[in-house]
Amino acid sequence: MSRGQRNAEDNRELVASFDIRFTRYIDHDGNAVAALPEIAKDPDALLPLYRAMVLNRTFDKQAIALQRTGKLGTYASSLGQEAVFVAVGAVMKKQDVLVPYYREYGAQFLRGVTMTELLLYWGGDERGMDYAGPREDLPICVPIASQIPQAAGVALAMKYRRQPRVAVTMFGDGATSKGDFYEAANAAGAWDLPLVFVVNNNQWAISVPLHEQTHCQTLAQKAIAAGFPGEQVDGNDLIAVFDRFSAATERARTGGGPTLIEAITYRLSDHTTADDATRYRSAEELRTNWEHEPIKRLRQYLISAGYWDQQRDEELQKTCELEVEQATQAYLDAPPPEPESMFDYLYANLPGALQPQREHLSKKVTEACQS
Repeated sequence: MSRGQRNAEDNRELVASFDIRFTRYIDHDGNAVAALPEIAKDPDALLPLYRAMVLNRTFDKQAIALQRTGKLGTYASSLGQEAVFVAVGAVMKKQDVLVPYYREYGAQFLRGVTMTELLLYWGGDERGMDYAGPREDLPICVPIASQIPQAAGVALAMKYRRQPRVAVTMFGDGATSKGDFYEAANAAGAWDLPLVFVVNNNQWAISVPLHEQTHCQTLAQKAIAAGFPGEQVDGNDLIAVFDRFSAATERARTGGGPTLIEAITYRLSDHTTADDATRYRSAEELRTNWEHEPIKRLRQYLISAGYWDQQRDEELQKTCELEVEQATQAYLDAPPPEPESMFDYLYANLPGALQPQREHLSKKVTEACQS
């Protein structure tokens, strides 16, 4: 490089700079590594969240068993990611709106969705998405990233109506490579929307590892181009997720605009029950990440703080197993949906062109039942 070229570079003016912060309060062994927020010192607040994580995992185990025995369809496990989902569900207020993808069971349970409803959905019954609880939360979204622009629309409606509400959308690391994400992020930043983006970075977009889908140092920095803050949090540290997500929702609720939180966690399961992760992931990588999993980490913190013990933990596991068994039985006992109901969940008002088809199917079903 010539002297003239060096001078030209030296004279360039710095017009902007950014940084990405990472938050962790308890390490892999449950030890505090930073000054703890208030929730960490309040067992009455923290123990219900631990219970919610254990219930989430117990449900997960049962759902996989149901799928393996032919009693459930393809199922997406949340194993190892419970802290992210439970923290989000615990922080959100009743009037907020959750726009999920397909693993956020811990958040959905805390918002009033029942285990039986989720089993119905994964069993192919759309009645499972007709929540008895959070009527305005959106249904599970399987197409990658398509729910994120919908969340921006929900947040825009909240802002237009001047409501003190927050929309929360959750998605995986792979979704940040989709145009839907970038468009929604740009809209959220340009319109200063009350929207929190939660990236569940579990390191794998099905069989594609994070380093092959992006060259960004972080996924959180993708918010910078859209003009709003992005940050990282240890997604296996429930206390950290709770604290940073609380700050983001409060910022959105009070007119501060959107935030992106990248929760660093790990998918300890196959992508879904239709996947075999041993084909692309090493046993050593899986073993190492089991040592970092969130439930063990929080349990060790609770025990060391004197809030919990082994006997209570065993009792909790039995209680969760009973609750899951009761929900499972309600799912198995549910009458099957009517075949013509496949038309009933496509449109608010069925188009005229489809009405004869529905009537024809209904007639065939009636004839079959009478024969």
